[in-house]
Amino acid sequence: MDILKHIGRIIFAIPFLVFGINHFIYAKMMVGLVPSFVPGGIFWVYAVGVGLIAASISIAINKMVKISGLLLALLLLSFDLTIHLPGLGNPQTAQMAMGGLLKDTALLGGAIMASAFFGNWEKKSF
Repeated sequence: MDILKHIGRIIFAIPFLVFGINHFIYAKMMVGLVPSFVPGGIFWVYAVGVGLIAASISIAINKMVKISGLLLALLLLSFDLTIHLPGLGNPQTAQMAMGGLLKDTALLGGAIMASAFFGNWEKKSF
């Protein structure tokens, strides 16, 4: 069964790599998703892309998964709160916002589980 955990970990990491790469390819289109109250615009699109790629690599190679999983969960929570929840208030974007909210919430849970299962939470005795 250990092999299934490792296959699952790698499969879980793949979408974040793709999402991160997309932040560089489609940065000009994504800048409109950055909330207007957040200064920096396109900087955040690139910064999130770097974070997604870094989290993906960390999870895939099983290094520093505790911290990368929790940071990824925090990033996904910020998407839920600043992008998807406000989108639910607009009838024209509500359906897409709900899909994004559910996707990112599920991935948030997966990131927390990856952190718990693959992060080294036990105290080491010396």
